[in-house]
Amino acid sequence: MAMHRNSTSEVILNSFAEDVNDGLSSAFKNLPSKYFYDDEGSRIFQQIMALPEYYLTNCEFEILKNRSSDIFKALDFKVHFNVVELGAGDGSKTLELLKALEGAKANFTYLPVDISSEAISILKEKLQQELPTISINPMVGDYFEILKEIGSEQSPSLVLFLGSNIGNYPHSEAVELLQLVQQELKANDKLLIGFDLKKNPAIIAPAYNDASGITKAFNINLLTRINRELKADFDLDKFDFYSHYNPESGAVKSYLISLAKQEVDIGALNKKYQFEANELIYTELSKKYSLSEIEEMATNTGFVCSKHFLDSKNYFSDSLFCKEGK
Repeated sequence: MAMHRNSTSEVILNSFAEDVNDGLSSAFKNLPSKYFYDDEGSRIFQQIMALPEYYLTNCEFEILKNRSSDIFKALDFKVHFNVVELGAGDGSKTLELLKALEGAKANFTYLPVDISSEAISILKEKLQQELPTISINPMVGDYFEILKEIGSEQSPSLVLFLGSNIGNYPHSEAVELLQLVQQELKANDKLLIGFDLKKNPAIIAPAYNDASGITKAFNINLLTRINRELKADFDLDKFDFYSHYNPESGAVKSYLISLAKQEVDIGALNKKYQFEANELIYTELSKKYSLSEIEEMATNTGFVCSKHFLDSKNYFSDSLFCKEGK
């Protein structure tokens, strides 16, 4: 993410600095995964999604390509409705759903929501080329402020939270997030949410630690970003990457590892940080779910899970949650 000298970017930079300081000052060091996605990090993640080991993207693409007509029928919306996508990104998978809705002559407006105005501009241009007749109202800003605004409208809404993003949140935070979404929806509004499912650990583990080292580069790039934006002096050759999947909890946890006892100076913070040899920096959680866990999460957050839409291998689910009421 390019930094420009304006108030918004200053806030972003200050938050980055604060979060880095908090994480590296903790007894168990950590760095928030949301900072992976600068321009270079986003490019590396595109490479990850193209890896044969990284099954998630293709599985969800298959669901939206083959099951979108079924998803539309399950909505049971008889009037105009909004399709609100939280964190729309490049919209490549969502395009399959939008094509199916157009093919079914559904009366809808697509509202992609993202904090990045650049991402929204690129998505809008792409959709105007692919689906020139679609009704689209792109929105830049905070998810919940926009959901509140949309919730005041009469039209029902289908909210999309795709890509297994929910798996990056610890359980308590995932529950809190879905409760916040639920509170902003009207009765009978729907939420289509992506979950990566528990499966053979031998399939999951390589998806998060590929043999070609691209996932390692993705994590190391976070240190590169700190060096560049916060004037740090991380020696990248003195850090390695490790990922571990626990099939009982369903948690994939990723770490950077200090290969030596060392000191890192972060100039923007005017502070030095000590690392022991083999000390870990926790970078990311990627939680996998069973179908029963998904249904329990729906119940605990005020929804009813009405249907699971699975890929042909049963690796991934786009699950439809409904907010019941009169």
